[in-house]
Amino acid sequence: MLVTGSTSGIGLATAQRFAQRGDTVVFNSARSVETGKRLAAETPGSYYVQADIAVADDHERLIREVLQRCGQLDVLVNNAGTTKVISHGDLEAANVDVWREIFEVNVFGTWQLSVAAMAALKESRGSIVNVSSVAGVRPTGSSIPYAASKAALNHLTTLLAKVVGPDVRVNAVAPGLIDTPWTEDWDVVREFVRSVAPLGRTGTPDDVADVIVALATTSYVTGQIVVVDGGLSLAT
Repeated sequence: MLVTGSTSGIGLATAQRFAQRGDTVVFNSARSVETGKRLAAETPGSYYVQADIAVADDHERLIREVLQRCGQLDVLVNNAGTTKVISHGDLEAANVDVWREIFEVNVFGTWQLSVAAMAALKESRGSIVNVSSVAGVRPTGSSIPYAASKAALNHLTTLLAKVVGPDVRVNAVAPGLIDTPWTEDWDVVREFVRSVAPLGRTGTPDDVADVIVALATTSYVTGQIVVVDGGLSLAT
């Protein structure tokens, strides 16, 4: 199991959930190298590989190192992502450079890593789970470029699922507001979610990890975007 961006938040919870099942897990990050090494050392049967999915040469290297250490690849969780917090009304701030930076990771990097992993995943009849966002489904999110990147990721998920089946399944989760280091200072948004969502709370990384593991291991589901938002979409 390879989980990108797995040294904190949803990625970490997902890697730990797979490890608890007895799976061999590869932790990954672009920058938090010492944290990644520590997490792998603390998790029996796990490894850490540094790679930045926004860097062209890192995709093939990452998959190659995973195969060298694990022998095969059954699941790829494309969790690594980035954003910029920009008011949707501030059109000037959402310049093309911001769009490029966000798409380079959230869309292009995810695509290139998925392509690099495809041969190994076909051999194992494995699966891909992309970590998207409710912002890719509804007109919300930390910025317009971010929301557009997640909408692109959702469509990428369904298109890829259509062409790589039956050998590989491809699904995505679309979390709402999740309590991670990214959102720790989003108190106003957090209170809004708690006041209107049917489940009355924001999500935890474990909430999302549960769905990721289910999608990765359920053999008759592909091409689906599963919203994990405590019912917020029903109320807004």
